[in-house]
Amino acid sequence: MTRFMALAFALVLVAARQDEKPWLVFEGGDGPGKGKHIVLLSGDEEYRSEETMPQLGKILSAHHGFTCTVLFAIDKKTGEINPNTTDNIPGMEALDKADLVIMALRFRNLPDDQMKHFVDYVESGRPIVGMRTSTHAFNYDKKVETSYRKYTWTNGDKDYEKGFGRQVLGETWVNHHGAHGKQATRGVPAEGMKDHPILRGCEDIFGPTDVYTTNALHGDSKPLVMGQVLSGMNPTDKPIDGPKNNPMMPVAWTKTYTGTAGKAARIFTTTMGASQDLLSVGSRRMIVNAAYWCLGMEDKITAENKVDVVGTWAPTKFGFNAYTKGVKPKDLK
Repeated sequence: MTRFMALAFALVLVAARQDEKPWLVFEGGDGPGKGKHIVLLSGDEEYRSEETMPQLGKILSAHHGFTCTVLFAIDKKTGEINPNTTDNIPGMEALDKADLVIMALRFRNLPDDQMKHFVDYVESGRPIVGMRTSTHAFNYDKKVETSYRKYTWTNGDKDYEKGFGRQVLGETWVNHHGAHGKQATRGVPAEGMKDHPILRGCEDIFGPTDVYTTNALHGDSKPLVMGQVLSGMNPTDKPIDGPKNNPMMPVAWTKTYTGTAGKAARIFTTTMGASQDLLSVGSRRMIVNAAYWCLGMEDKITAENKVDVVGTWAPTKFGFNAYTKGVKPKDLK
C-alpha cells in the first residue's frame, strides 16, 4: 500500500467514525406509513427496551412503510448502549419532525437541552404510544437543576400532579399487582372494547411481565384491555382465584392530551411491553395497531397486517443489569 493509499484509507475510517451516530434509522418504503416518521425512545433499566425498540422499528418500517428512528440511553464514555445511564439520550432533536413517539422510558433525568425536544413534542399535540415503565418515565432529584421538574413521577404540584405519567399517559407508577417474576399477564378486552381498531386481530395478548396496579385513570382515559393475573409464567397457565382478578386492572387504555398548542393528541398507554412480551403476536400487533390509531390511520388497520419479527430476535429476560454489555447502536442495525 502506497503512502497516498494509506492516507486515503485512514481518512475514510475517520469519516466513518464521525458518521457513526449513536442511534438507528430504518428508512420506510412502500406501505400505509410511507412519508410518516416515528421516533422510538428506549431507556429503562429492567425491561429491555433497548431490544424492543429496534425490533419495533424494523417491523414498522419493513412491513408498514414508516421511517423509524430509534434512540438509546448511551454511556457518555464508551458510546455503548447502557440503560443505567439515566441522563443521556442523544438524538432527541429527531422529535422535532416526528409524527409519532413510541416510548419505553424509566426514571430518566435528561438534561434540559435534550428534554426540551421531548416537551416541545408533547405540548405540540402530537400522539404518543407509552409502554410499561413510561408511566414513571422521569425522575428529577431535587438537587438537579432543571426546567422540567414537574415531569417527575411523584410531582406534587396541583396543576401537574404525579407528573408526565399521570397527566399525559393517564397514570403514574403505583405498585406491582401481580407477583413480579412469578405471575404473567393475559390481556382481556375491556367491556365493550373487543371491536376497537387497536384490538383488531389481537387474539393472544400475553406477556411474562406482571400486571401493574392502577388507581383511577386520569382524564378521559378509557380502559381497552384488562390484565388477567395468571398462576404462572406461561400463556397456558390458569388465572388465579381471588380479588386480584376481581376486578382486573387495566393494562392498556386510550386517552387524549391537550398541550399548550391547544391541539388534542391521541394517547395509547400499556403497562405491558417488556421485550419478551412482544414474542406474543397479539401483544406485538396491539402496539403496531396503536401506532396506526394514534396517527388517525385506523382505517388502515386489518387483522391481516403483517407484524412478523424481522430477522432473528431472541429478547433477553427482564431484570436489572441484565442488558447485553458492549453493544453500540450500529450493532443492532
